[in-house]
Amino acid sequence: MNQIVHRSNDRLEHDMEVCVRYKVPIVITSLGARREINDAVHSYGGIVLHDVIDNNFARKAIDKGADGLIAVAAGAGGHAGTQSPFALVQEIRQWFDGPLLLSGAIANGRAILAAQAMGADLAYIGSAFIATQEANAVPGYKQMITECSARDVVHTNLITGVHGNYLKPSLVNAGLDPDNLPTSDPTQMNFGSDRQKPKAWKDIWGCGQGIGVLDSIPTAGALVERLAAEYRAARGALLGAGQAVAAHEAETA
Repeated sequence: MNQIVHRSNDRLEHDMEVCVRYKVPIVITSLGARREINDAVHSYGGIVLHDVIDNNFARKAIDKGADGLIAVAAGAGGHAGTQSPFALVQEIRQWFDGPLLLSGAIANGRAILAAQAMGADLAYIGSAFIATQEANAVPGYKQMITECSARDVVHTNLITGVHGNYLKPSLVNAGLDPDNLPTSDPTQMNFGSDRQKPKAWKDIWGCGQGIGVLDSIPTAGALVERLAAEYRAARGALLGAGQAVAAHEAETA
């Protein structure tokens, strides 16, 4: 369950009541760490993972009771930060040894392995799963993902007041000029149900920079199988390279 906990979200109380009633095991929160939300999830034994775009927000989230962090690095779909995943994970790992996920342009097995090598426990993948047959996204959204690449992703705060990454063609379809977007006033941030159109994510489609490797709309199962096979191949190649280096060093010692 993913929850925007910003106070303008007028569905938050209702959605949290549903989470508690059905004891949703993992709740992902974003745009404001709130202790009362974490306490509600902990009341039935659930855990909270909080989206963060820098180390400062990471510390605040843990201080307010989050169980783990999702480091949303540059290139992630939707609301995203601008920091390199290397920098973001390094800073968080200096003080936090709990569950850490990494998000940002991860769309193949090599990237999953790289996330773990950097210090993350898990890779957090969104855009690749939007372009699957089971996803609730409209067909045009899925097709646009397969036709675009990193150069078609625009970083702007115009849509919600928070900087995020969106597909350029969807901005054009909504009547906006992606090359001349004004800057939004973040104090006017509004995630309420009364927002005027165009809306993210209904009309303007969020997406990460990793979509350049996506050229079809598979089943979710087929996507997982591909990711797993690529991960195993990448890990095997690194292990093989390491063994070759060790053997050479032994021969020349």
